Formats: sequence, C-alpha cells, structure tokens
Amino acid sequence: MPQWRDPANHVMAKQEQPGLLIHEIGGVDGVLEGHVELLKKHFHLITMKEFLENKKRLNEKIRSVFIHECKPVIDRELLQSLPHLKVIANSGVGVDHLDLKLIASFGIKVTNTPHAVSDSTADIGMALMLASARRLVEGCQISVSPQTEHFAADWLGDEVTGATLGIIGMGSIGYKVAKRAKAFEMKILYHNRNQRKEEEEKAVGACYCEKMEDLLQQSDFVMLVVNLTPQTFRFIGKRELELMKPSATLINISRGAVVDQDALVEALQNGTIKAAALDVTYPEPLPRDHSLLKLKNIIITPHIGTATVQATRKMTEEAVANILAVLNGLTIPSEVIPI
Repeated sequence: MPQWRDPANHVMAKQEQPGLLIHEIGGVDGVLEGHVELLKKHFHLITMKEFLENKKRLNEKIRSVFIHECKPVIDRELLQSLPHLKVIANSGVGVDHLDLKLIASFGIKVTNTPHAVSDSTADIGMALMLASARRLVEGCQISVSPQTEHFAADWLGDEVTGATLGIIGMGSIGYKVAKRAKAFEMKILYHNRNQRKEEEEKAVGACYCEKMEDLLQQSDFVMLVVNLTPQTFRFIGKRELELMKPSATLINISRGAVVDQDALVEALQNGTIKAAALDVTYPEPLPRDHSLLKLKNIIITPHIGTATVQATRKMTEEAVANILAVLNGLTIPSEVIPI
C-alpha cells in the first residue's frame, strides 16, 4: 500500500468527527458526489453556505479545509474566522491559488496530492504530443466533414519515435513523462532547478541541460511541467520561442501563465514554431474571441490532466491521508512548505 495512504488507518480518538469545510457538493466547483462517502468516513462535512449561515456555531468545529477546483477561496477573512483550523488540503499539485505565507502565519499546514496525479498528467502530456505530431484533431475533422470526398496522399504528420523531447521541470510528473518517452525511443533532454541522480538519468536515458536555452534549441518537442511561481510566470516568452526550432512543438501541462500567450500567438502565426498543444491556458476557459482559438496549428484541452476516475479518487484519498496525519500529529505525507 502506498505510504501516503497509511495515516488514513489512524482514527481520531474523539467521538465527534472533526469538521471539514468544503465549497459545496456537486456542481461546477463542488466535491464530486462519488467521493462524499469517503470524506464522511472521517469528517463532518460543512459547506461554505452552511458555514456562512452559522459562523458562530460552526467555526468551533472546523479543523480542516478541503480545496477542490481552487474552492473554497482562502483569504485572511476566512482564516481569521476559523480559530481551530489546522490544515488546508489541496486536491491537486499546484498551489498557486493559495497564499502560502499568509496561511503559515496563522500556524496552518498546507498539503497537496503529488502522488495521485503524476501518472494521469504524464499521460495527457504524451497524448497531446502524439495528437499534435500526427494531427489527430485535424484528421478527425477531415474524416467526418460532409465536404470530404477523398483523403489527400500528401497530408502528413511527424513521427514521435526517435525525436528529441525537452522536458522543462523534472519532478515526479516530468520523470514519468520521460519514462513514457523512453518507450518511444525518444532522445530526452531536461532542464530542472536541480540535476537528477545519475542512476535516475540512466534509467530513462535523459541528459541534463543546465541552460534551458540549450534544450530549446535542440528539441523537437518542448514539454512544460513546472509549478507556477513568481519565477516561472511567463517563463516561456518571445525570446524562448525564438530559440526553438521552426519545426518544434510546445506542449504545456503545467499552468497557463507559465507561457506568454501573446508571444505564443505571434510565434504560431509567424511560423517561429510549428505547433502548440495546451492542456492549460490563462484564463480558463479563454475568452471565446481569443486569438489562440482561431489558429489551426494548436490543440487546446480543458485542463484535463488529472480528469480520470482513478486520479480524482486517489487525489481525495491522498488529501484525506494528509488531513488525518496533521490532526493526529503524524508525519505528513505531502506537506507544502512555503518558500
């Protein structure tokens, strides 16, 4: 059994379940209805609506908050109204929607769910690369179009096998992308704040690029797998795109704001790079008149990197394990430390 599930076996020695604040059940931003029973095994669920209607009674009960789809919003006012709050458990890896220093100033822990999402997110990265290289979306449109009378013999895509993949961000997700890319006999380059251990590099055949510029110049596909921080905001802009090959494809499975989207539009229009495949944009969804939506050499999916039955269940399980670890004074499997 994965280590991060172990704390779920520890039951608090209290008759009354600790209160868990959630945004709502169901709906666009609410906890998935299929996960409610899992949460109710360990916590008394309190929705934001219930809390706002009866703050005085409920603020004494709430020990933890479960963040799903960036909701509920955590601000100073909410933190001040929850004197017994111990932990905020984020469902997902990215925590750019949370003010970590503010939360820490209240003595509250923050956790995320990196173990649960790595496989599904690596899968979507490979899916986007393959779909873009082989022009699957465009091909589907041709196949189903009422105007199609024959398939053109010169309608060609590119092979992924044997191509060079540059991974920017070699954490747990980036490394799993590399494992998958190895099976496609790809040449793998990576840029990261810290170089991986030699045995880890050898296991996937990855070569470290200390300078991101070297990776950009050599890669046929560049995949972004970094967290959004002040340092990675618009990390890929006009200069970086111009360093890429005219035949290269940019793939983003991290956060939309990691890319300067205006610069990306220009690069795709001018042929600075060949194509882009994005699971994330800024904002989400894009305004319906946004220039990116008018381009043919781009694939955009609705932030579905973790949108699988298996991954969402694991995310909730990992969040539960994190919360119980904090409330029981145990080692926290996935704590987020403010930098």
